[in-house]
Amino acid sequence: MEALETFKNIADPNPALSHRFGVFFFAGGFIPNPIDFRFQRVSGLSADIQTETINEGGQNLHAHRLPGRINYNNLVLERGYSTSVIPSPLGIEFNVAFSRFKFQPSNVLVTLFEEVGGIIDTPVPIAAWLFMKAYPVKWSVSDFDAQANSVVIDTLEMAYTRIQSVSI
Repeated sequence: MEALETFKNIADPNPALSHRFGVFFFAGGFIPNPIDFRFQRVSGLSADIQTETINEGGQNLHAHRLPGRINYNNLVLERGYSTSVIPSPLGIEFNVAFSRFKFQPSNVLVTLFEEVGGIIDTPVPIAAWLFMKAYPVKWSVSDFDAQANSVVIDTLEMAYTRIQSVSI
């Protein structure tokens, strides 16, 4: 019975909620973007290792599977289409990439928060992922539909060279 109590203390009974997050862009890798940090959805936080199969002569029971390169999915960011008079640096970066084919990779930090109660709820970072040298690869706007009363969604997709989990 004591082992069960110990396990309950080790296991997290309250897993993190996915709706408390922030996305922070660092132009040139260092200067934070103060405007583009609110997004409706973030996806593509994944990596997998490709494997190479090698068959050994005379060995018919199994093949050797060796690790190869790491494959990263694109980072996909979705937000409501902005009509603000303050220009979005991220929107400008995407516009330059798609109209002039010029790229300025930046680092992107996706942070998961937990609310700590008190007089004022304070978001505290509990996990983070750093996407290095991210650059635009796809930009789309949701369909316009006269029969729907929904927000226009701006979807921004970025490729990156590497993802690193950051200890908090």
